[in-house]
Amino acid sequence: MRLSRKLRREGSGAEITPTLLAALSTIERHGRMTAGELATHEQVQKPTVTRILGELQERELVTRTADPMDGRIAWVQISTSGTRLLQSIRRRHDAYLAARLKRLTPEELNVLERAAEILERLTDR
Repeated sequence: MRLSRKLRREGSGAEITPTLLAALSTIERHGRMTAGELATHEQVQKPTVTRILGELQERELVTRTADPMDGRIAWVQISTSGTRLLQSIRRRHDAYLAARLKRLTPEELNVLERAAEILERLTDR
């Protein structure tokens, strides 16, 4: 958690808040979805997602399209600008981590590699 917060502060820049970044990443990862589906993924209430999607759409990071069969449903998907922004943020995160990893000793890098393997096993479903 501490590393994640540090990456947000140091590597993300000021162009997007952590909340918007999380929602945008979810849309990218899961593909086209409704506001209700995004609310479920992000574990927030629908009014919160409506506000988040409004901000993302205003920044042209997502697009909304009405469902042709049911006009009450709007589909949201990441835009080209949204994809570019995520790629840029990820490049900065990678550069930030790479610079810090270069400071570690070979022994410390081995410990991190082992820890990563263990964490990977813990998160396997």
